[in-house]
Amino acid sequence: MAGSDSADFDAFYIATVRRVVLYLYAACGDRSDAQDIAQEAFARAWQHWSRVAGYDDPEAWVRTVAWRLMINRWRGLRRRLAARARIGPLTEATGSPSPDRVAVIDALLRLPKPQRQVVALHYLLDMPVNEIAATTGTPAGTVKARLSRARTALARLLDEHDQETSDVTSGA
Repeated sequence: MAGSDSADFDAFYIATVRRVVLYLYAACGDRSDAQDIAQEAFARAWQHWSRVAGYDDPEAWVRTVAWRLMINRWRGLRRRLAARARIGPLTEATGSPSPDRVAVIDALLRLPKPQRQVVALHYLLDMPVNEIAATTGTPAGTVKARLSRARTALARLLDEHDQETSDVTSGA
């Protein structure tokens, strides 16, 4: 690739990587996985940069590739966990994120994938409904419905979490 292609890609990467990682983090709930998946998606963009650079929205291409990589990773994880369940329990060392962060990520992960995707695009990447519709290939009305259902579900899930937390702290 020519030097200007490299400089163009570098500028694209610097301008978009944080948004893509944030989107993936909201979708998968694990920052390390989000960073890994984003790097893989950007690596694929680099491999095809001469074509991707000509798209109206190269970031949308990267997000789409990243979403597919994440789904494939989940499928592999499900297979590994099923195999591991036959062997015995899986134990992991984890950090200690804040209870609020755990509650939000848990609530997001309990949403259906299409709702989680539109929530991440709308609230974390500040994309308007019509842009989400174009990015996902979904009618704008469907995007609005998914956002509405997701907000309702998140409110209920987070309220349940608040109730459980207050029950535990009050000794109920």
